[in-house]
Amino acid sequence: MQVEEVDEEEEVDEEMEEEFKKKPNPGNGPCFKVIVTNENGLQASNPNSVFLIDHAWTYRAGYARHQLRQVPGLLHRMANLMGIPFHGEVPDEGSIEQVLQEMWKYNQTYQLSQGTAEEKVPVWYIMDEFGSRIQHSDQPSFAAAPLFYMPQQVAYTVLWPLRDLETGDEVTRDYAYGETDRLIRKCVLLPWVPTEMLDVSCFTPEPPDEHYQAILAENKEKLPVAINPPVYAKDKVFKVFTDIQQVLNNLTHPRFVFTDNEGEADILYNFSHFKDYRKLSEERPGVMVNQFPCENLLTVKDCLASIARRAGGPDGPRWLPRTFNLQTELPQFISCFQQRDRRGEDNHWICKPWNLARSLDTHITNNLNSIIRHRESSPKVVCKYIEEPVLFEREDVGLVKFDVRYVVLLRSARPLQLYSYDVFWLRFSNRAFSLDDLDDYEKHFTIMNYAPGVTLKQVHCEDFIPLFEKQYPEYPWTTIQASIFKAFAELFEAATSKPAPLGICDYPSSRAIYAIDLMLKWDTSRDGKRIMQPQILEVNFNPDCDRACKYHPTFFNDVFSTLFLDETDNCHVTRIV
Repeated sequence: MQVEEVDEEEEVDEEMEEEFKKKPNPGNGPCFKVIVTNENGLQASNPNSVFLIDHAWTYRAGYARHQLRQVPGLLHRMANLMGIPFHGEVPDEGSIEQVLQEMWKYNQTYQLSQGTAEEKVPVWYIMDEFGSRIQHSDQPSFAAAPLFYMPQQVAYTVLWPLRDLETGDEVTRDYAYGETDRLIRKCVLLPWVPTEMLDVSCFTPEPPDEHYQAILAENKEKLPVAINPPVYAKDKVFKVFTDIQQVLNNLTHPRFVFTDNEGEADILYNFSHFKDYRKLSEERPGVMVNQFPCENLLTVKDCLASIARRAGGPDGPRWLPRTFNLQTELPQFISCFQQRDRRGEDNHWICKPWNLARSLDTHITNNLNSIIRHRESSPKVVCKYIEEPVLFEREDVGLVKFDVRYVVLLRSARPLQLYSYDVFWLRFSNRAFSLDDLDDYEKHFTIMNYAPGVTLKQVHCEDFIPLFEKQYPEYPWTTIQASIFKAFAELFEAATSKPAPLGICDYPSSRAIYAIDLMLKWDTSRDGKRIMQPQILEVNFNPDCDRACKYHPTFFNDVFSTLFLDETDNCHVTRIV
């Protein structure tokens, strides 16, 4: 039923008014609520008191705009449901934008637990007009949950009473269901109950030791026992056991041979994560492995942000965008967002899942409600979006974003020995950059080799450097690369500065290769000069080395020689630390 707003002049007792303030209606339109009409009320124990609610719109966030434009009647229905005036027949961008802003007050989410990475990206849905008008209460009368009905391949919402209700009682649900912490509830309910969080500090110190202990336990990783660094004969030929096709096809160095028998191997070069280092260290301490215990501290985005604070204090170092873990640092993030808003600073942020690659389920937005709600779908970090990236002039399109991928080789954690492969890789956006159309993938993202029907612009690094220096004559690439390597050194020093599980384990038989993706942003140095500041975006374990092998046939020979033979003389690598 539609609820009339009470007129200001009429006397309203204060308790009623407080109650009313607690139940804001989402959207700007008329206020609705759902009530029990059965004259005998509803009994919680009665099987007929369970209801099914239809879903009016189901979508993945990246396709919402496209669907509002294309699906007949969808924009009209959503605008009506959200109380947005829309009178036209043809979808107009203004109304679409309003729905995209308002929808975060209405949508719910679930994700499929199986299928490809793409199929596991969270699905958002908006209940029909009835379901969407059930209001929030901290003491709800009903509970609601999505149900995926396999025979029809359709999702519904199930609604059931939590207590007996009389006729006229209101049907409410808890919009922050499952949250018990008062401050977090306040944060989670912010889209419907706007509050200022400016009194909360944005300060995000490094998490306590227990945080890292819990991650170790969750990963089921068993740390190795202490061993002496293995010593090998100078002319030893190593037997390599690997399931990585690129290694099998490209490693031709005479001191490495392949074996199909894992038990006789000297080197285990696995594609998937190795877990039981304890057993390996006790039974076969001389066997080298292409991974380090606890390396997820680098390769998982929330851990990367935590350990980076060792290098740069609570705001993080200059080479990492300001990052918050939405599961554990939501109040600090909201305070930071609201303070920036008050100071008139740019407030574009990028929401990323902790460990999905290829920009899947990654969203750029300046809508606080959207960021708060994204936390419900899967664990995410939110990073300050680089609003002033260094751009590259592409003749065909203009000034575009680009990112750079370096492959680094970690030979040892303690003492730290780190190398960079001498070739780096570039990826470019396909449309000229501007801080708008935030859901335009080809403008804001650079990963084009997985998107169907999208062109992939390739420039080799040897061709890129002169082009870059021509566009930015005051910024020679050698200087830029020196600042990039300095950032890498600081990152790995931070990651290895504490014993496992607070840092990467210094297991003497471990070696590893990582790909680090970064961008450059315009910044101001302490003496007021415009500088290009590297921004590390992520560190990838076992990166795809297809392009490396294709253009540099000695790639894996160089990698293996550096990591396992300690011979770098004729290899295309540079020592960083």
